[in-house]
Amino acid sequence: MADLRAQFINNYHLTTAEIIYHLPDYPELLQSYIWQEYDLAPRFPVLNKFLDFWSHNLDGKLHSVIVAHQRLITPGEMRFVGQEFTLQ
Repeated sequence: MADLRAQFINNYHLTTAEIIYHLPDYPELLQSYIWQEYDLAPRFPVLNKFLDFWSHNLDGKLHSVIVAHQRLITPGEMRFVGQEFTLQ
């Protein structure tokens, strides 16, 4: 229920980020991490807070971040039909 409230009232959208970072023991190798949370586009405060935590507390140096976001519930998905069917 909190997720629906965040989408409708607070205008949060599902945000997915692919975080590419250097492995601490082998800095020439890159690793990928997928992060997903509800966030506000285009500023992405939740993602920025996570990336700030990452850069201050984790050893893997950030290389790049690819961000995508999508509204899960859009007006086009909800529509009324003219008939009601009952299965017995």
